[in-house]
Amino acid sequence: MKLHQIIVDVCCLNDLHDTVQEIAALYYDSRCVRQGGLFFALPGDVVDGHDYIDAAIQNGAVAVVAQREVPLPESVQLIVVADARHSMAKMAAAFYGYPARELMTVGITGTNGKTTMTYLVESLLVQAGYKPAVVGTISNRFGRYDIEACHTTPESLDLQRMLADFRQRGADALVIEVSSHALKQSRVCGLEFKATVFTNLTPEHLDYHKTMDSYFAAKSLMFTDPSVAGNSRAVVNADDPYGAKLLTLVDGAISVGLQNYAAVRVDKFSQSLAGIEAQLHTPYGDVQLHSALIGRFNMENLACAVGVGVALELPVNTIEQGLIRAHTAPGRLERVDNELKALILVDYAHTGDALEKALQAVNALKPQRIFTVFGCGGDRDSAKRPVMASVAARYSTLSIVTSDNPRTEDPQTILADVCRGFDECCLRYDQGDMESLLAQPPVFNIAQYCVIENRAQAIEIAIALLQAGDLLLIAGKGHEDYQIFGTDKIHFDDREQVKIALAARQSCDQSGN
Repeated sequence: MKLHQIIVDVCCLNDLHDTVQEIAALYYDSRCVRQGGLFFALPGDVVDGHDYIDAAIQNGAVAVVAQREVPLPESVQLIVVADARHSMAKMAAAFYGYPARELMTVGITGTNGKTTMTYLVESLLVQAGYKPAVVGTISNRFGRYDIEACHTTPESLDLQRMLADFRQRGADALVIEVSSHALKQSRVCGLEFKATVFTNLTPEHLDYHKTMDSYFAAKSLMFTDPSVAGNSRAVVNADDPYGAKLLTLVDGAISVGLQNYAAVRVDKFSQSLAGIEAQLHTPYGDVQLHSALIGRFNMENLACAVGVGVALELPVNTIEQGLIRAHTAPGRLERVDNELKALILVDYAHTGDALEKALQAVNALKPQRIFTVFGCGGDRDSAKRPVMASVAARYSTLSIVTSDNPRTEDPQTILADVCRGFDECCLRYDQGDMESLLAQPPVFNIAQYCVIENRAQAIEIAIALLQAGDLLLIAGKGHEDYQIFGTDKIHFDDREQVKIALAARQSCDQSGN
């Protein structure tokens, strides 16, 4: 494609000497550049792409997009722009033929609930006759094509390439999770959303955003920045304080929740082990819901999904049938079958708010006892660690603190940060007490906790303690099938480990030990 065709939507700050230059491919990683490529020198928090321009040229770049004037060989075209990331999004869209223009697109943002929402909205669209692709935390998929996601929202260049591929495979709609990082970095610029959704906002990613105000400002771009929001219809969870604030900033938004003034309002709501039964009022008439999901927070997710149906002007029957048929998201209060007559759930909750919502949901089921296994990731916001402990202690009979993804942090430092959140009245067991704990389970009349760094062992002990009527929540990793130690990634799946622990317990019980 000719350079002038790629930069058609971009404001260049310098004079270009060769706009008919043929561009073979676009790159933002200098190591990947090949002959005839155009390289984007992206500024970053750790590294600056301008430092790798020479390497990109050595690998074959014939054009460079930069945010400042830099000396280049005569044969290489320099394109100076005010914002390289914003320009990359526009140029990538042009290079790949504006694939989003042929996809009816729904974007979902918020701290929690994004992944569950993608499954709900995907089912709605299928029921309405669309063929939706999905881009999100778990995977990027369309039909049988399914690849593991590296980021919640890919870089704009990767995203536009992916959308072009989805379109070629036959997709006519898109459901996409949009992270705050993606909004700050213009990754979804130009997607031309039909509907946008705000689920909630709670403390997360503060290592990046620093303050909740900054975090909210990033999320708000989805609804207030014309280059992102376009002519989309906003669906906003009015039950969330930041959602209520967002409603004052966005004209024509569809409010959803349990509030009387909400355009999509939950009139009746009950839950059991079988799931949720609810009736919602909408501008198009009442919607009757039956869902396998549990918990008030999932009622909010379902209400948001109904709001999407309203935004897309889908018939009430389509909304009802689409949500009845929706699959539950992997690793989101995912049940693991067992013969102990206990309820074992694996969940992705890795913030204080998400863990509290999960524990509130399971507490409403009135189990005999609640055991919670959880940890916190390394190289991430450390302020949430004691908060998660405080939440676990509030709802759990026994909390088992373990490793999540330590990354480059010392696991013991992370565990110590977590344990600061347990109240002084909480009884602590040391790992050396586990043998006696298993031999004679204590009377759990106060909140208790123990620390077991090895996650597999923590799960094994939790399974060994379970009795009929108990509930075990294993939180933090959900769908993830790995752990990260240092820079090494090893296979580890909570669901697999539960099955291994159940088999070990069954073998032990049968042998009489």
